[in-house]
Amino acid sequence: MQRRPPLKLKIQIMCGDEIAMGPGKADLLGAIAAHRSISAAGRALGMSYRRTWLLVDTMNRCWAEPLVATVPGNPKAGAQLTALGEAILAQYRELQSALEQASSAKLAAILDQSLLPAPRAAQRESGAERTSAGA
Repeated sequence: MQRRPPLKLKIQIMCGDEIAMGPGKADLLGAIAAHRSISAAGRALGMSYRRTWLLVDTMNRCWAEPLVATVPGNPKAGAQLTALGEAILAQYRELQSALEQASSAKLAAILDQSLLPAPRAAQRESGAERTSAGA
């Protein structure tokens, strides 16, 4: 029996139409904390320099205070999480963990019983549309 992929839940915290925090931004904050550099964090995650900076800019604009502080010209500490950045990241990771624990057992059983391994063919593709039209 082929094992289905795990349930994928994604938490996004919105600020107007912008995603203030989501799984990718949380990963980026973690990488910035580890590498102490926005560009090095982006490289570690396989993101372009521009994309990395756009994500940091969005986060810094969505919260009451910036989540990432930069220290220009200091190769040992080019960027770091602010106290708010550390708190938001910790709370987001805690929320992710709680959601995974809460949804895993019961929902996994329902999915195993009811979810198909792949979608059925669309009605147009299967000819069901023609047969139901004649009924």
